[in-house]
Amino acid sequence: MRMTATHCPYCALQCGMNLVPAGDRLEVAPRPEFPTNRGGLCRKGWTSTELLMHPERLTTPLLRERRGDALRPATWSEALDRVAVELRRVQQRYGPDAAGIFGGGGLTNEKAYMLGKFARVALRTSAIDYNGRFCMSSAAAAGIKAFGIDRGLPFPLVDIAQTDVVLLAGANPVECMPPVMQYFDEQQRRGGRLIVADPRATGTALGATLHLQLAPGTDLALANGLLHIAIRDRLIDEEFIRERTGGFEAAARTAAAFWPERAERITGVPVRQMTEAAHLLGEAATAMVLTARGAEQHSKGTDTALAFINLTLALGKAGRPLCGYGCLTGQGNGQGGREHGQKADQLPGYRRIDNPAHRAHVAEVWGIDPAELPGVGRSAYELLDTLGTREGARALLVMGSNVAVSAPRASHVRERLQALDFLAVADFFVSETAELADVVLPVAQWAEEEGTMTNLEGRVLLRRRAVSPPEGVKTDAEVLKELAERLGRGHLFTDSPRELFQELRRASAGGPADYAGITWERIEAENGVFWPCPSQEHPGTPRMFLERFATEDGRARFHAVDYRPAAEEPDLEFPFYLTTGRVMAQYQSGTQTRRIAALRDSSGEPFVELHPAAARTLGVAPGDPVRVSTRRGEATLEARLSPAIRQDTLFVPFHWGGAGSANLLTNPALDPTSRMPEFKTCAARLERLPSLA
Repeated sequence: MRMTATHCPYCALQCGMNLVPAGDRLEVAPRPEFPTNRGGLCRKGWTSTELLMHPERLTTPLLRERRGDALRPATWSEALDRVAVELRRVQQRYGPDAAGIFGGGGLTNEKAYMLGKFARVALRTSAIDYNGRFCMSSAAAAGIKAFGIDRGLPFPLVDIAQTDVVLLAGANPVECMPPVMQYFDEQQRRGGRLIVADPRATGTALGATLHLQLAPGTDLALANGLLHIAIRDRLIDEEFIRERTGGFEAAARTAAAFWPERAERITGVPVRQMTEAAHLLGEAATAMVLTARGAEQHSKGTDTALAFINLTLALGKAGRPLCGYGCLTGQGNGQGGREHGQKADQLPGYRRIDNPAHRAHVAEVWGIDPAELPGVGRSAYELLDTLGTREGARALLVMGSNVAVSAPRASHVRERLQALDFLAVADFFVSETAELADVVLPVAQWAEEEGTMTNLEGRVLLRRRAVSPPEGVKTDAEVLKELAERLGRGHLFTDSPRELFQELRRASAGGPADYAGITWERIEAENGVFWPCPSQEHPGTPRMFLERFATEDGRARFHAVDYRPAAEEPDLEFPFYLTTGRVMAQYQSGTQTRRIAALRDSSGEPFVELHPAAARTLGVAPGDPVRVSTRRGEATLEARLSPAIRQDTLFVPFHWGGAGSANLLTNPALDPTSRMPEFKTCAARLERLPSLA
């Protein structure tokens, strides 16, 4: 073995790293020449190779004969035959949409593309969506409405260090993506200002110039209040609004109702702080507004992102160097995963499945009649909510996701999974979802296969294979190819990542997310290529919108977005806001990170964070076992006291399953546009449990 330059398997930074042979294992070494992280990694990245030879690693298919039986080892032929037979059986009995697919935002571009193609071509089902719907979908929907296109960041991360003011809404990169903090630290060292809007005084907020400690779910009111102040105090850029935007008057009329005192009553942020924030942004020569899940994971997440876009546009801080609105994408391939066909309404290249011209283009690449393509299916939670019902999927293949832990109202989702006629799961480990499966398929990990990823900057990069998968393990692409063969459509598929990428390039050509000019050779030579890149002569697009926005007339669009409360607000029975989030040592549902001893020891057990004053009222001491309840369920957690959180708010990380799962509590109320569930706020109560000692 030799040193392999590749990328971290976790978040959307996709930090560059080198994998170095060390006996029979791999060690992680810095890769300082990769521009996104410049050699830095968080503790998850440094320990990532421990997963490759983990003793709990799946290396043989598992199968249960009937419900109630234990999973037993099976051959690949036996397992794949069973999956194909069951998928076809439910379709013959209930129709094409009885077979469903649930994908993941961590799959490579090639696998995300192939999964979407497999659903539409091999199964001809509309029942496909993925866990990215739980992550970036609201900001994506807002970007399309306002700018005509969705790319998480329309500029490279290095620009953050050079801008004068940054507003971070609902983001805590100190814990969620530590290597990115070098850009914020550099920004402040050169005299820049950082504003953070968050219900908790996180590590990110504590290092900021200004912390706006708003109530959970009130980000939209904050953005409208800031726009009101900007208009009132003549901070807006009238020339930019006139020359490069449309719809300002309607947005301004809505903002007029959010005078500072009203915005303060809704958000809890003092007028003085809102005024300071508006002036910092408006008076700066350059500024950026960045949102993340804290602002977006709401039943009004799309409107909230649009409100922050309105503010950015009104100040003239978009479509110019060192300016813009951006979304800090979370999952490893959260950007690429939503571009190439995993979503229920999309085809590759960010084309729409209900657009006849888009259908014709992709069908030609796939070698089928456009009439064979299904229509729009259900969004992720709606797909899960109807599993096993008369109108829903009766068999499901899950690839790259652990929905039994990651979906809202998790106990209900678990019931729906158990109501299926058949469940198959492809994974590295027996996750909480795989525990419920009829067939479990062991698949290759990140360092055992090749493929491209698209990070939060829109930079397409290359993961290289460093080692072979263990004996008995197949890649996801091999699984899908062999299933397609059993379903009579194998001649339309390849399992070669390089050939899949070439096909993806053709399918995306001319679409909003155009990869036509990107090759693996260019990625390697240029340390990644930014899309859109329509030809091999095109340099790629690190910075978007400098000349025009991606709308038909080139103008960005304001949207009049009014504030509305969360779907569920605190009351006498459930007096606290509950919000959820991450801790540094864990990732997503924890299927991988909870199996690494150093990370497990660092993060401890599932916990709830509450303010000491609230704890005194409830008779709770640090470390006490407590029960947090909502209208959907209850979780047993360890109490952690912190003055960094609002007295009316509880915070629970979402990385654990079992009795400590945060998503036993969360509300599946959906955003009407993005279909994003309301993970970030609901009404809760807390009570102390008798000590187990």
